[in-house]
Amino acid sequence: MTRNVLLNMDLEEDDDEDGDIVLENFDQTIVCPTSGSLENQQDFRTPEFEEFDEKADSLFFTDGQRRIDFILVYEDESKKENNKKGTNEKQKRKRQAYESNLICHGLQLEATRSVSDDKLVFVKVHAPWEVLCTYAEIMHIKLPLKPNDLKTRSAFGTLNWFTKVLRVNESVIKPEQEFFTAPFEKSRMNDFYILDRDSFFNPATRSRIVRLFHPLSSQIPSDENVNKFGINRLVSSGIYKAAFPLHDCKFNYESEDPSCPSERYLLYREWAHPRSIYKKQPLDLIREVYGEKIGIYFAWLGYYTQMLLLAAVVGVACFLYGYLDQDNCTWSKEVCDPDIGGQILMCPQCDKLCPFWRLNITCESSKKLCIFDSFGTLIFAVFMGVWAEEERIPFTTCGKCIRVTLCASAVLFWILLIIASVIGIIVYRLSVFIVFSTTLPTNPNGTDPIQKYLTPQMATSITASIISFIIIMILNTVYERVAIMITNFELPRTQTDYENSLTMKMFLFQFVNYYSSCFYIAFFKGKFVGYPGDPVYWLGKYRNEEKWVMNLIGRYQRVSGSEKITPRWEQDYHLQPMGRLGLFYEYLEMTPLLALVNNILEIRVDAWKLTTQFRRMVPEKAQDIGAWQPIMQGIAILAVVTNAMIIAFTSDMIPRLVYYWSFSIPPYGEHTSYTMDGYINKTLSVFNITDFKNTDKENPYIGLGNYTLCRYRDFRNPPGHPQEYKHNIYYWHVIAAKLAFIIVMEHVIYSVKFFISYAIPDVSKITKSKIKREKYLTQKLLHESHLKDLTKNMGLIAERMGGVVDNSVRPKLE
Repeated sequence: MTRNVLLNMDLEEDDDEDGDIVLENFDQTIVCPTSGSLENQQDFRTPEFEEFDEKADSLFFTDGQRRIDFILVYEDESKKENNKKGTNEKQKRKRQAYESNLICHGLQLEATRSVSDDKLVFVKVHAPWEVLCTYAEIMHIKLPLKPNDLKTRSAFGTLNWFTKVLRVNESVIKPEQEFFTAPFEKSRMNDFYILDRDSFFNPATRSRIVRLFHPLSSQIPSDENVNKFGINRLVSSGIYKAAFPLHDCKFNYESEDPSCPSERYLLYREWAHPRSIYKKQPLDLIREVYGEKIGIYFAWLGYYTQMLLLAAVVGVACFLYGYLDQDNCTWSKEVCDPDIGGQILMCPQCDKLCPFWRLNITCESSKKLCIFDSFGTLIFAVFMGVWAEEERIPFTTCGKCIRVTLCASAVLFWILLIIASVIGIIVYRLSVFIVFSTTLPTNPNGTDPIQKYLTPQMATSITASIISFIIIMILNTVYERVAIMITNFELPRTQTDYENSLTMKMFLFQFVNYYSSCFYIAFFKGKFVGYPGDPVYWLGKYRNEEKWVMNLIGRYQRVSGSEKITPRWEQDYHLQPMGRLGLFYEYLEMTPLLALVNNILEIRVDAWKLTTQFRRMVPEKAQDIGAWQPIMQGIAILAVVTNAMIIAFTSDMIPRLVYYWSFSIPPYGEHTSYTMDGYINKTLSVFNITDFKNTDKENPYIGLGNYTLCRYRDFRNPPGHPQEYKHNIYYWHVIAAKLAFIIVMEHVIYSVKFFISYAIPDVSKITKSKIKREKYLTQKLLHESHLKDLTKNMGLIAERMGGVVDNSVRPKLE
């Protein structure tokens, strides 16, 4: 008995861009004859088996005419080992039903056994012209109407001779001809720019169209009466081992086929090879080979890298300014002066018997601090604040709210877990330092080089950094899987929504995971220490730490083995499959110069992986950079606040300015003119040694030399003052100045950013002209042509009507 397998395709436009569709509401019935249940169907249409024709670089069927648009790989069920016979037979029938559905859709299939493993079978898929045209119209794919006839001028003008060195060799990769495009319609085929049917649909477009068939054709009958959608489900269930489009040649050799453009080889030579690291990216060819989504990724990363160049130059300039100006640093001179810094006795830094020390022993550190804590730092912070600106499963609404709430709670739990791990590392440092202090010498002799560096501080920092590194990497690996589970639980409506949701979760986690230690160092470490007579304790036991070693996070790149001389489809099969999220695991660096170097290498490493290590991706459409747009906007806002707070609370810029303008002259100062002289003495508070607190025994510091007073860094009243050891007037002036600086800096930068955003259009004049011209041509060629057809038909009708009238009024012949 024969029955029909109905394949319902629901297509709903997600937006106005071409190719973005969701299988939901478009009903098209395709009838494919089968018989009985899955076990009893015997009339599946299966692909013909052909022997390998010894052409390793061939991209065609054995006949040499039909191009291979997609490859399916499966393991012959009859040759599988250690598997149940019933399971193998069931998988075989599902695969046969799937391939039969592909053939019913109009695709052509040909199978070839592997030359290196006879258990593997490669099914080659070809989409004929009629199929391509039909589904290009269904998918609203934009195709060329007419070459671009608008004149454009180079943006570099007279600098073309210089930028030519940075561009790819146009004799190797010819510039792509620009076209005005419109959504394809079979009824208006003559209006499109079709010079050759074989090249009208490029390989990326052909792969996208063939890819559309996979979720449509995988609705196969099963014993459980459950519809399985998507080739990914068939691959994950073991029915197929892989599914991918083909590279056109080897990456390091041109194809032996003269008709093959060898685009993979060209991309490797002019884009991924280290010798091309200074050249611009061939974005047109990248988009043509890998699709718009990959193209826009590299375009965005390239633009971001170019913008980093200016930031890196400004950062290096500010560093050089601080380096060259360090000899003019007044407060550093006072620290190094034997008559000033050498005479200032500093208080001990711990509760136990720590030594007193002279301020001038920090002379070298103060000179180095002048390099980074200079006026150039303020300029760089303001610049960076401005620079950061430029750049279907149904469920009820209530169910969606519950899912989102649960997922948000899970994300918050993991972020809090990271913060808890950071606090745990801090407690570890505070507690272990005491242990190392009792087992390691605090004043090593200079004869043993290992003992010289193996101090309690160094041992604590190294062990804490290693533990922190291990925790960061473990949490990162675990959370990546957890984030995918959470996103799957959310049931995003489209693939774009899925990627955006997952990207946002991964960014939030990695940002907190990698940079929480940096925020602790900048805004918390050493800020709440109290003063010598009343220190602040953590957990009522440990004193706040004074030093920190930043974590170094490394990357690991996997390199695959060499390729074998085998058919093109088998060579590509042995490459690594591209991950579900493609290349969008990208996060922001903290320093422009390091970020510039990182991004230059990142672009070329990603290019090398795409061209040499990974199977060719199925091209996808993309409108923008997705979730990274709001992430970048959030980073731009956070950068302004962070930079302002770093200048205000972590540097001595504000205290120095307050001293220069208010406390160096009367009524608070003794100088007759504005100066920085006396700054060190003004910013060091006085403490009486007899006021040291020790609940266990008497004050251990009494009697250690003829010391009665020591100094510490804070803004507090001296002993004997009515408000002894309370914050003085200088402290409140500094606090007010810091808050005022943050408010003024934020308002100034936001005003400049608003002006820049208003002055620079989102769409350039050239792009606007192209959009208007394309819209005009679309209306003229696709819509007004309908009037021509109507006029022509009306003319034919008029002629026929005129003939009828003439026959009716003509006198009859006698």
